[in-house]
Amino acid sequence: MRRHIPFARLHNFRDLGGYPAAGGQVVRWGRLYRSDSLGKLAGEDWDRFRALGVGTVIDLRYPWEIDAKGRVPEHPGLTYHNLSIEHRPYDQPSLDPTVETGPFLAERFMEVAQDGVKELRQALDVIAAPDAGPVVFHCASGKDRTGQLAALVLALLGVPEEVIVEDFTLTELATERLLADWRAEHGGASPRWPGYGRAPADVMRLFLDAMARTYGSVQAYAADQLGVDAEEVAALRRALLEPALTFRRAAEADVAVLVGLRDAAARWQIARGIDQWQPGELGEDHFRARLADGEVWIATLGPDGPVAGAWELWWQDPAAWGDAPGAAGYVHRLMTDRTTAPPGTGRRMLAEAERRIAASGRDLCRLDCLATNPVLRAYYEAAGYEVVGEQSAKSGARKAVYAVTLLEKRLTA
Repeated sequence: MRRHIPFARLHNFRDLGGYPAAGGQVVRWGRLYRSDSLGKLAGEDWDRFRALGVGTVIDLRYPWEIDAKGRVPEHPGLTYHNLSIEHRPYDQPSLDPTVETGPFLAERFMEVAQDGVKELRQALDVIAAPDAGPVVFHCASGKDRTGQLAALVLALLGVPEEVIVEDFTLTELATERLLADWRAEHGGASPRWPGYGRAPADVMRLFLDAMARTYGSVQAYAADQLGVDAEEVAALRRALLEPALTFRRAAEADVAVLVGLRDAAARWQIARGIDQWQPGELGEDHFRARLADGEVWIATLGPDGPVAGAWELWWQDPAAWGDAPGAAGYVHRLMTDRTTAPPGTGRRMLAEAERRIAASGRDLCRLDCLATNPVLRAYYEAAGYEVVGEQSAKSGARKAVYAVTLLEKRLTA
C-alpha cells in the first residue's frame, strides 16, 4: 500500500500502518498518520482529509508557528491538541553549510527527549485513547519533531529499529516539494543549510544509539522519564496493533464461504443505504468460474484463524476497461467479514492485491464501482486511487446495463 497519501498542498502525509510489531502483530492501517503542517489544508485537500475519518490532531509546533502559519480547520468531529515538544527553537534553514546533518539533528532530538517529557507523555496518552479515532500528528515539515514522536510510538509498539529508521527516511520522497514551498516563500532563494528538508538514515540511527547509551533503550526512556508503565504500553498496543493477515489462494472447498461473504457484504451495504450489491446475485457457479479463469484470494487472521475477507484478481477486464492485455491487474469483489475482520482489513487486502500486481510486472491496479455509489468511490480515493473515467454501459449480474466509475492506482515494483 502506498504510504504517502497524495494531497495538493500537503507533501509528507503518510500512514504508519502495516509495520511489523510485537507478538507477530502489525500496526493497523488507517489509525495513525504523520504529516507536515495541516494548516495548509483547504478545498479538495480538506475533503480528502475528512474522508480519512480523522478524529484527533496533535500539532507539535510552537504556538508562534501556529499563529504565523495557521492550524487544521476547526470541525465538530475533530479534537485538536497543541503539544509543542520542542523547547529550544533554532533557525534550521540558516545553519552554516558545514554543519553535519546527522549529528546535528540527532543532538536536537536528544534535547527534545529531555525538554519535552510532559508533551511527549501527553501525546502518547492521546494516541492510546480508545475514543481518539484515527489520529494525525504533525509539525511544520513532518520530519524532525514528527519523526521523533513516530520513532517513540513505533518503538513502544515493538517495531524493529531498522524499520523505524526506514520510516524516518521516507521524508526524502517529499524533500523536493518541501524545498519548493520554502523557496516560494523566500523569493526563490535556497536555504543556506543543505540539510534542510533532508531525512538521511544516520539522523535516526544516531538518535536511537544516543537513547540506548543514555537511557538503555527507547522503552526504558519511556518508562523512566515519561512514566509509561506496562499497562499503558498495552493500551497503546491495543489501540494500534492487530493480528497479521495471512493470504492464500481460494480453492473449491472455499466456494460456499465466498458466496456467504458476498451476501453478507451486500446486506451490510443495504442496511447503510449503499447501492452496490444485492444478496443472491452471485452463487457458487460464479466463484467456480473465477477460480478457473483468474485468481480468488482469501485473507485469514493468522495461518489457522478465521476468514476475514476475500477478493478476486483478474488479469483482463474488457467489459469495463476494453482490451488491454498486460497493462494492469483488476480487483473485483473486495469483501470483508464484519464479524471477524479488524478495522483496515479492506485496505490491507487491497495492498496485497497491489503487491501481487506489481510483482507480475504490471504498474497499474484498476477497479470500478457503481457510478451511483459515492461512498465506495471516496473509500478508494482515500486509498490512493484516481478516477480516470466512466463506463456508461457495463452489463453483468447487478443490472442489465449500468454505469460504473473507473479508478486506477499507479504502483511501484
